[in-house]
Amino acid sequence: MNLPLIEPDLSLLRQGQPLIDVRAPVEFAQGGLPGATNLPLMDDEERRLVGIEYKHHGQQAAIELGQRLVSGGIRASRIGAWRSMIEAHPDAVIYCYRGGLRSQIAQQWLAESGIERPRIRGGWKAMRQALCQHIDMTAGQPLLVVGGLTGCAKTALIQALPNGLDLEGCARHKGSAFGRHPLPAPSQIDFEHAMGLRLLELSGPLVVEDESRHIGAANVPLTFWRAMERAPRVRVEMPLDWRLAQIHKDYIDDLWTIYHQQFGAWLGWTLMRKQLSSALARLKKRLGHARLARLQRLQQLAFREHERGNRQAHEAWLAPLLTEYYDPMYRHQLEKRDPGRFLHVGDWDSCLEAARAWSQEAAQQPAGQPQLA
Repeated sequence: MNLPLIEPDLSLLRQGQPLIDVRAPVEFAQGGLPGATNLPLMDDEERRLVGIEYKHHGQQAAIELGQRLVSGGIRASRIGAWRSMIEAHPDAVIYCYRGGLRSQIAQQWLAESGIERPRIRGGWKAMRQALCQHIDMTAGQPLLVVGGLTGCAKTALIQALPNGLDLEGCARHKGSAFGRHPLPAPSQIDFEHAMGLRLLELSGPLVVEDESRHIGAANVPLTFWRAMERAPRVRVEMPLDWRLAQIHKDYIDDLWTIYHQQFGAWLGWTLMRKQLSSALARLKKRLGHARLARLQRLQQLAFREHERGNRQAHEAWLAPLLTEYYDPMYRHQLEKRDPGRFLHVGDWDSCLEAARAWSQEAAQQPAGQPQLA
């Protein structure tokens, strides 16, 4: 049967093409293509058994075992799932790991049921390689980095720019000890794919937040990270009370909203307390025993006040957390920076305008010229 093939083109992702991933759930959990739906040909156990058969008796024996395992009602159920997806999304495209046997079998079974859809040549592997190459290529675009003390709303500044790349959003982590998101973090592969998908939308100068290479469990791809290290910078400077209000919003108000929506009042509050307590305890080495014990006492008192409706009580431990931990750490890192790399230092609004002005000027530079500095 002559089954249609299409090339691994990133326009499939850019245009939001519906994708059917027929790999096993365990493979999909490690990282799928952006927007893909996992409708496997084989479940995890079936895949494991077929893999053992392939190892000991070769491909043909593995194919025959797979046909026995996925037959009758199981086969009909999986064809039905693919058909339902295609009926809802008639332009859906099929892929497996390397665009080979599993996606071809899915195509064939669908064709026998009266539906013909293409598969991607090279599958997930070819598409991922293309996306990673695109990330490396965009590291050559003009790049501006936004820095500043904790609580300066750098992420909000990035999000206010049409050419902003929110790396913390891709990682689902705020990049600090207290930055863990209530929902599970993406795998490294899914982080890179989310980053790559956003970069497909951006063709000119980029603005990112000053990050370490590690954002929670995710690592910024090395080529892009090196470009960030070389890039010019702007630095946001805001007064302590302004920053304290911002981290109260990030660490308390926004966090509580998510926990409450996801888990309800009682469990959400229990999980939020556990996350904040654990995050503070992880700073023991840097804070020292005495300071940690003091902040933990203040945090526990704040939890009690919070339960009584006084959320502002958290400022009693958030303020010293800023002044005794985050600020000295950032200033130490700042001493290592070349002061000449900062194009602008000012408040949030002026840094936003500086980033916009830099973006406009950088967009007018001929390709290949050094970045503005």
